[in-house]
Amino acid sequence: MTEDGKQTGCGGRRIAFFGGSFDPPHRGHVAVARAAQRALGLDTVLFAPVGAQPLKQAGATASFEDRLAMTRLAIAGEPGLEISLADAPTVAGGPNYTLETLKQLRAELGPECALFFLMGADSFFGLRKWHRAAEIPFAAPLIVASRPGQPLEGVKAALPQGLTIEERGEIRNTTPDGVRVREFVLRNPQGTAAKFYLLPGLDIRISASEIRERLRAAPDVAGMCAWLPDAVAGYVQAHGLYR
Repeated sequence: MTEDGKQTGCGGRRIAFFGGSFDPPHRGHVAVARAAQRALGLDTVLFAPVGAQPLKQAGATASFEDRLAMTRLAIAGEPGLEISLADAPTVAGGPNYTLETLKQLRAELGPECALFFLMGADSFFGLRKWHRAAEIPFAAPLIVASRPGQPLEGVKAALPQGLTIEERGEIRNTTPDGVRVREFVLRNPQGTAAKFYLLPGLDIRISASEIRERLRAAPDVAGMCAWLPDAVAGYVQAHGLYR
């Protein structure tokens, strides 16, 4: 669902779910969303801060409320980028499982909507450890922001066990600014197929964990302007986060 708690008819739109801790949200997150939007003609990218990630036992550093507020500030005024509460904390307080989130979002959007799952390279290369990982690409086609020069063998090695991949076409230049996409097909042992998209040329060297480490060492956000949107940096400063 969107931030206002409603999900209206999709009307054939192309929507990507972009989940994560966003602890904090940074310029790299916005750049990945923009690249995917241009490369695949997405109408909307839903930024969905996660309540509790199953693989992060210690949880996020900032609270969900702070991460939601910062993410809202990070994408304010960015056309086609919206906040979603699809991955908000569960009523029972348990972990959020991406597969269940995608299935619920799919049901809310309806069959006329094209739903994708956008993820960064770091998340993708840990995909094998996720809950029911082999089912996730079939709940929504993956769009992966790959590291520059990432060999296809590395992508194959990161796929959940039992899945195979084959390329559908050559790298295509889809926008004037050179954003590229490679299209593949994934198959599971039952023969079910799902599209898979790789954005191979994104040289984004921004890490939320490194931002947190730097702020703990020197809690002055002035040096973070290249990494954090101004409004996010202001929020971090005002609320004394990551000290």
